[in-house]
Amino acid sequence: MLPRGVIEGMPPASRDLAGYGPNPPRIAWPDDARLALSFVVNVEEGAELSLASGDERNESVYEAREEVEGHPDPCMESHFAYGSRAGIWRILSLFDAFGAKATFSACGRAVAATPALAAAPAARGHEVSAHGWRWERHAGMAEDTERAVIAATVQAIAAACGERPVGWHTRSASSENTRRLLLEEGGFLYDSDCYDDDIPRSIARPDGGRHVILPYAFDTNDMRFAPGGGFVQPEDFSRYCIGAIDWLLREGRTAPKMLSIGLHLRIIGRPARMRGLEQILEHVARTPGIWVARRRDIAAHVLALETR
Repeated sequence: MLPRGVIEGMPPASRDLAGYGPNPPRIAWPDDARLALSFVVNVEEGAELSLASGDERNESVYEAREEVEGHPDPCMESHFAYGSRAGIWRILSLFDAFGAKATFSACGRAVAATPALAAAPAARGHEVSAHGWRWERHAGMAEDTERAVIAATVQAIAAACGERPVGWHTRSASSENTRRLLLEEGGFLYDSDCYDDDIPRSIARPDGGRHVILPYAFDTNDMRFAPGGGFVQPEDFSRYCIGAIDWLLREGRTAPKMLSIGLHLRIIGRPARMRGLEQILEHVARTPGIWVARRRDIAAHVLALETR
C-alpha cells in the first residue's frame, strides 16, 4: 500500500501529457519538405560560472567533471575558451561550405565579453538568439532578477549584431516565470524551453498575437560527448542524428516534423569531432525533403500558416 499522501498527488491540470495523440497536425513546410531541420549552436564561452568573473562558484562540467572550490579555475576557463578562440571559426567555415544557416544561441555575457561570437555568425546570415546572461538554469531565480537578466541579454546581443534577438532558450530548467516574462518583454517571436514534441505550437500573447514554442532536444546533441554521455567517435554523433532525420522523414510523409540538432563551440568544434557534423551535413545535402532553417524562420513560417 502506498504511503499516505502519495496517491493524492497528481500532475497539475496545466500539464498537457497527451498532446495530439496519433493524429498530429500537418504542417506545410516550404517546398513540401517533410522535415524542418534546425541546427542550434550554443555560444556559452565566457558565460560559464567562474570565481575569476565574480561568480559565486566555478563551473563543474566540461571534458572531465571536476569543480575547483574557493579558487579560480584556469583549466576550466581555458577549456571554454577553446570554443571562442578556435571552435567557432571551424564551425562557421563548415556551415559556409554547405550553404547551411543555423541559429547561434548566445549567452549575453559571452557576447558582451567577445562581441565577435555574435557579430561573426550574424554577418554570415545566421540567426543569433538569446541563451540567458550567464550559462545557468533559471529555476528558482527571483522574478526581478530574471527580468533584468532577459533585458541585459537582449541588450548585449543587439549591441553586437545591430538587431535584437527574437528567440530565447534557457540552459536546462527555466523558472515558472520565464515564458511569462518573455511574453511581457514583447520582442520575442519564440522560445525553445520545451522538449516534449517533434512539432512546434503557439500560444497567445498579451498583445493578441501568437508566440511560438519550438521544441529542443538533448539527445540529438553534441553534449553527449561529455563523459558517460554515450558519444566517443564522431560517427556516434552523426549516426544517431542521421537516424533521427531518416525516421522523421518517414513520419513526415503523412505529418511533417521538426528536428533540432544541438552543437557547442567547445565540443563539436574539436577537430576529432567535426567530421561528425560534416557527415550530417553531407547526408542532408543529398537527401530530398529537408528544409534546413534558422529557428526564427521556422517560427515565422508557423505564424504565417496560422494567419492564412
